Order: sequence, then C-alpha cells, then structure tokens
Amino acid sequence: MQGEIDEKDSVMHLARPLPDYLVRRYHGWKATTYEQNKGWYMQLAEGGQHPRAMVVSCCDSRVHVTSIFGADQGEFFIHRNIANLVPPQESGGKHHGTSAAVEYAVTELKVSHLIVLGHSACGGVQGCYDMCSGNAPELEAKTSYVGRWMDILRPSFDKLPEGDDAARVRQLEKDSVVISLENLMTFPHVKDAVDSGRLSLHGLWNDIGHGGLEVYDAETENFKSL
Repeated sequence: MQGEIDEKDSVMHLARPLPDYLVRRYHGWKATTYEQNKGWYMQLAEGGQHPRAMVVSCCDSRVHVTSIFGADQGEFFIHRNIANLVPPQESGGKHHGTSAAVEYAVTELKVSHLIVLGHSACGGVQGCYDMCSGNAPELEAKTSYVGRWMDILRPSFDKLPEGDDAARVRQLEKDSVVISLENLMTFPHVKDAVDSGRLSLHGLWNDIGHGGLEVYDAETENFKSL
C-alpha cells in the first residue's frame, strides 16, 4: 500500500505549470471574450448543456469543428479520436471512450443530429493505409494502440478500388466516415433513436487546405460538395 502511495506521489510531481504563452492566452480570453459574454457563460453553467448535435471528429489539430460551423460554447457535444472512427457495438469490461460518448449524447443529452466528420491529409487513415499495405510493421504489433484502433477501418481498405496511392488514401478517408455511420447503427440506442425519427446521422468530409466540405449522400453512396 505504501509503495502504491509513493508511486502516485512521484507521478503527481511530473505535472508542471502551464507554459507562459498559454497563461497569457487564457488571461486575454478572460479579459475579452469571457467578460463580453459573461451572462451567456453563467447561463451555460447554471442551466446545463443542451446541444442539438454531437460531432465525432479526428484529433487532428487542423480540424476545428466549431470554427467550420461558426458555433459557440454549448452548441456541439464533441468527441475526438484518431481518424474520427466509431467502433462497432460490443460489450465487456474494456474501456470504451467513443461508445460511452455516443451513448451519453443519444440517451442523456438526446441530441437530434449525430455527425461524423472526416478530413483530408488524415494521419490516422494514412497509417491504416500503410499498415494494410505492409509498409508499417510497427502498427501491426499487438502493443500498438494506434494499429489496433485502425483495425476498425481495415475492412474498408480491403474494398478499395485500384488506382494510385493518393486517390486510394483519399477514398479511405471518406470510407472512415461511412464505416463509422454503419457502426453507429449497431448500437441499439442509436438504431432506436434513428428508427423513431428522434435522431439523424450525417457524414461529412472536410478539405482542410481548400476549406471544402462534402456531405455523404446515402442514395448515391457518394460525397457531394456543399
């Protein structure tokens, strides 16, 4: 017991103060944006969150969900992970961060829209492509968290049409959105909400460099520019 306490104490000492540039940015935000909208922030704090939509997006720092839609605090319930993937439903004692976020959004927050947002130049998708092509043996290792996570997308790689690597990777980026939409429907609470008309699913792909946004059309099974 004492050993566990000592180890915990040593880990706690690893936490360092914020870098100065982040401290300055915080104080700038508090003195301007917060002060100018203090009533709104107080309302959010006291009234709880009531977002109309959940967005599952990539961790990529270049994907700025709120900026794309001009959204403020309280509008989106956002979950981010590698390559904006939703795994298929499964039970068990493991940690299911994405599945838990989806469950909370649908059953507790009762969002009306669930959006999966993919993007160009996705490092996770590129890693999956390299792994499945035999060019990333480190991701094949059982100890690779990224590799095992990207296994979710492996079935889509196996269905890619022939072509040059760049086109196939771009297709796989969009397939990451489609397979996530399909996996969402394996969750009973999501399927029930969709079937009853309380929830709609949406698939988007963002071209980072050109600011483009494409939406998945279920009828044609293709992405179309907005």
